[in-house]
Amino acid sequence: MPIESIRDVRAHLAEVVDRADRDDQPTVITRRGKEVAAVVSIEVLRKYQQWEEREINRIIDERMADRSPGVPIEDVMRETLARSE
Repeated sequence: MPIESIRDVRAHLAEVVDRADRDDQPTVITRRGKEVAAVVSIEVLRKYQQWEEREINRIIDERMADRSPGVPIEDVMRETLARSE
């Protein structure tokens, strides 16, 4: 997976976007050596969003089946994000 500085990406953004679209090859963008963003194809983004929605619904279903006191949605979201790391 290519890793490039934001300065380099600015210089050839069209190539980075083409690579993401053509090869489903994400490019990680760094700022001052720290990874801060990524360019991915819209297909990859949509797959991730679908997975995230399924995961949230699965957790909600699990929680709804448990008749103990309710769980705040913030806890559900925190748990979902923790599982994806």
